[in-house]
Amino acid sequence: MDLEDNVFMLPGPVKIHPRILRAMNVPSVAHRSPEFTEVIGEIRDLLKYLFDSDNDVAIVSGSGTAGLDMAICNMFGKEDKVLNITNGKFGERFAELSEMCSNSTRLDYEWGKAPDLDQIASELEKGDFKGITLCHNETSTGMTNPAPEIGNLAKKHDVLFIMDGITSVGGLEVKLDEWNVDVAVMGSQKCLGAPAGLAALSVSERAKENWIPDACYYLNLKKHVDKLREKSQTPYTPAVPLLQATREALLMLREEGLQNRIDRIARLGKATRAAMDALGIAIFPEREYASNTVTAMNYPAVIEDLKFRDTLKRKHNVILGGAQAHLKGKIFRIGTMGVCNFADLIACIGSIESTMTELGFELQKGAGTGAIVDYM
Repeated sequence: MDLEDNVFMLPGPVKIHPRILRAMNVPSVAHRSPEFTEVIGEIRDLLKYLFDSDNDVAIVSGSGTAGLDMAICNMFGKEDKVLNITNGKFGERFAELSEMCSNSTRLDYEWGKAPDLDQIASELEKGDFKGITLCHNETSTGMTNPAPEIGNLAKKHDVLFIMDGITSVGGLEVKLDEWNVDVAVMGSQKCLGAPAGLAALSVSERAKENWIPDACYYLNLKKHVDKLREKSQTPYTPAVPLLQATREALLMLREEGLQNRIDRIARLGKATRAAMDALGIAIFPEREYASNTVTAMNYPAVIEDLKFRDTLKRKHNVILGGAQAHLKGKIFRIGTMGVCNFADLIACIGSIESTMTELGFELQKGAGTGAIVDYM
C-alpha cells in the first residue's frame, strides 16, 4: 500500500488534509509563550463555533476516551446514580467509565437497534438519578441515536445529560442547547479531520454547578475550563503540534461553514447507502437511524472479511473499517466524515465493486458508482 497516496475511508482516524499536516511541520514553540497563548485562545473561540454553543469549552491532550473519562469523573461520585444507554461498543465503553466512578445502571439494547424511549423514561421516573449518558453516533454499528429525545427526558427528570459526540460534533446536526446537553465530548481525529490525540468538551452552566472540583488531577475539568476561559491556556503541558494542526482544521471548518460541512457529509452518507442498495448489500442498523458519518454494511455470504479488506488495501490502496466484538467478520464500515469528498467515495465504491466481483459476489458493475452521481 502507498502510505502517501491511498483512499482512506476509516471511520476515524480519518484522512488528514495536507494543509493540516503542514501546520504541525514547524519549529518547537514555548507552550506558555504569548504566541502560543494566542493560538490556544483562537482554538477556544473556534471550538465554540464547532459546538454551535456559547458554553465554556475545554481541550485536553488525550483521545476521545480521555474526554469521556474527564466528563464522567468530574461530574459523578460513587454515590451518584447514573443511567447508561448502550447499543454498541462505544456506548458500552461510556458505561464502563461510568461504572468506575458512579452508582451506574445500564439499559442495554441490541447493537444496531434504537433504544426504547419508554423504557428509559420509566427508569428515570424511579428517581434519584443525577445523570444519563449516551453515545450520540455509534460508529461500531453505523447508527445515530435519538439524542434530542434523550435530552428531553433528561430535562423532564432534571438529570445531567452527558453525550459522547466524538463522531457527531462537526459532522452531524448537533444542537447542544436545544437538546439540553450538559457535557458533550468530541475527538480531534473524527469529524474535524485533525490528527488523533486531542479531546474537547463543551460544558453547560448547569454542569458547572454540579461538577466535583477536585475529583482528579490531570483530567480536572474545572481547571481546564477556567484556564482556557481566563488565560487562553491549558493547566498542563499540551500536545503542541496537535493543537497547531487542530487550529488549522478548525479554520478549514469555519471557511467551509459548519452547516455546509454537515450538509456535505449528509450527501456523502446518503450516497454511500444508495450505492450499497444498488449493489444489493444490506445496511446493518435500523435504516431510519443510519449515520451519515459512518455507514455499516452486512457482508454478503460469499465475502470473507479479512480477504476482502486485504484485497482492497493491496490492489486498490483503499482502507475500510472492519467490525468489533461479536460483529467481527460480519460487517464492514465506510467513514465519510472530515474532509472526505466524492472523489474518495467514488474510488472507494468502484474498488468495492471490483473486489467483491473478484471474490465471487454477483453484482451489476457500475451500479454503485452510478448511484452516487445524484448526490454530488
